[in-house]
Amino acid sequence: MRILIAIFILYASGQLSGQDHDFKAPDYKKIEKNTHKKSSEYFYPTLLERFHSYDSTLKLDDYRHLYYGYIFQDGFKAYWSSPVSDELQVFSNSQSINEKDYDTIIKLINISLADFPFDLRNMNFKAYLYHKNGDDEMANKIMMQYNAIINAIISTGDGKTCENSIHVISVGHEYLLLNIFELQLTQQSLIGECDYMQVAEGNHNIEGVYFNVGKILEAQSKIFK
Repeated sequence: MRILIAIFILYASGQLSGQDHDFKAPDYKKIEKNTHKKSSEYFYPTLLERFHSYDSTLKLDDYRHLYYGYIFQDGFKAYWSSPVSDELQVFSNSQSINEKDYDTIIKLINISLADFPFDLRNMNFKAYLYHKNGDDEMANKIMMQYNAIINAIISTGDGKTCENSIHVISVGHEYLLLNIFELQLTQQSLIGECDYMQVAEGNHNIEGVYFNVGKILEAQSKIFK
């Protein structure tokens, strides 16, 4: 059910095969300061409002502040799961979806996105439903956001080492990115603040990908203190 996702495969393949790209790990202290400062162009409520209105003028740095700045907001959960995951799974696992159910599914997805605005898997599902319903204008708006968020994430590292890892704020995004990279997970291990995803042999000539989950671990540790 993924649509338009293939446009990242060439870029992702380039990342993983050693082509030169400019990567920059998130400066979390700066992001926290910027997203909390009312006079900043990155003030989080303002950025989020622009995001929800499908503002096409948002740039890469805006999306980096949106995505990584979310960990400093009250709604951030270290290991988030959708409050309507069971209901949505019934539809997402279905071989075919009846057109009469589109509105119901979109309402469920909106509940999930209200709880976590970067529920990328269901964001993509929502775009697919609008596309199937003939509303390509809305589908394209959603996919513009989806693509921009993915681009922000993969701008943080090449994933070849923990030092140059790809930073994520959701474990689910690790698996989503592996799908985008067309990589098959064979083994997972935690090395320091990185999840190392060992993958099967494929076209990219790599053995695995490092994802930085330091902020997830940090948030989780605060819960138990």
